[in-house]
Amino acid sequence: MAACGGCRFFVLTLRTLCGTSRSASLCTLPSATHRTFSTSVGTYSLDPLPSGSRKTPAPVAKPERISPSSGGVQRNLSAVAVPLQGQFRPLCRYDPLDLGDVEENTQKALACKHLRQFIVDPSLARIVTDHLAGDIDDGKAVIFECNPGPGVLTRALLNRGAQRVVALESDTNFLPDLKDLERKLDGQLDVVHCDFFKLDPLGHGSMKPPVMYSEKLFSELAISEVPWTADVPVKIVGIFSQRNEKNILWKLIYNLFERRSIFHYGRVELIMFISQKEYAKLVTRPRDYRNYQAFSVLWQMACDIELLHEVRLFIIIYGSLLPLSRNNLSYQSDKLCLVRITPREDLFNSHLTPLNGSTLVLMVKQCLAKRKSRLIEQINSWSPGSGSELISKLSFLDDTMTGDVYPDEFKRLFELMEQSGNFTQSWLYEEMLETTNTGHA
Repeated sequence: MAACGGCRFFVLTLRTLCGTSRSASLCTLPSATHRTFSTSVGTYSLDPLPSGSRKTPAPVAKPERISPSSGGVQRNLSAVAVPLQGQFRPLCRYDPLDLGDVEENTQKALACKHLRQFIVDPSLARIVTDHLAGDIDDGKAVIFECNPGPGVLTRALLNRGAQRVVALESDTNFLPDLKDLERKLDGQLDVVHCDFFKLDPLGHGSMKPPVMYSEKLFSELAISEVPWTADVPVKIVGIFSQRNEKNILWKLIYNLFERRSIFHYGRVELIMFISQKEYAKLVTRPRDYRNYQAFSVLWQMACDIELLHEVRLFIIIYGSLLPLSRNNLSYQSDKLCLVRITPREDLFNSHLTPLNGSTLVLMVKQCLAKRKSRLIEQINSWSPGSGSELISKLSFLDDTMTGDVYPDEFKRLFELMEQSGNFTQSWLYEEMLETTNTGHA
């Protein structure tokens, strides 16, 4: 078992109960044993699926499906069209892949070298795929799974009928089993040694896996760029690392407004588990002066954000150098939110483009640095005398504070500034310097 400093954290996503016909009474999971590791824990009952969620249609046998990839080899996914040859096995809903059980999957997850979170309970994996049912049946998008680890969700996606799943795994300990599964299937699964959260580093030159450039990844997968207004080409599923969750979200929002990295290829959708703390910031509304931040404005401006599911999990903490016992084993409870984040089709227009998207980001950051400052004063600091005119066009009062302004109103303000011709880029320089010195706010 690999050590990680003086202690090591291992996160188990535990069995959840959903308000459907499959729900059972609250129960206790079987003991998970690994040499000196032995524990039993309880489960938590969760709210039922929201009424607006996509419904899972009854499975219907389809004669043939092909990969939506552009320029690549078409992959036959039919259980009828091609007979089994050698070790290859076309996907069939009536011959499902084994998802294992919690104990078995936990043992596999313990091979991880680093602090990671995994779905080890098949019932939770099925809940996730239930929320993806409409996307899977639509079949137009490739599904990227971030750090699948033991591959429980990977198999659940394939069982549900996903036409093409790309497993982006950063830990070499999990690659052999995933590669073995890839070989046994008939083209539904691609396994890539890649860390999604380290895509497109700031440096240049050749990179060794798991670090990778998105251009290389998408090229090797034969996924081409599509117009921003086209259908979503890729859906990314996984769990954000809580160690640097906010930094990752900041990196993604910059890339989105500039149409760089994964967003160069279209409106890539995120269906991710995120901490309850960061989710609350994502959806905070104006006049909550403590929590309403540039972070909130930018994500709400750029994307539709939908809460799909909440799951309670245990963080199991133990000393890595000592045999485990009741004296050095402890539990912490936490909650993750499964969130669908879909970039808006109408985000860009003649005034907001990928060329000036980063300017908008920095404008919002400046405005929200002091949420109880008057918006008119902030505008006048950029272009003296322009505040009253723009405030009037926005139908705001002179005492409107920056923390009172909604995301779409910030976007409208930026568009008016672009049209006016009175604003130079000089207001941007100080903010760029501050960002360089202190990092993202």
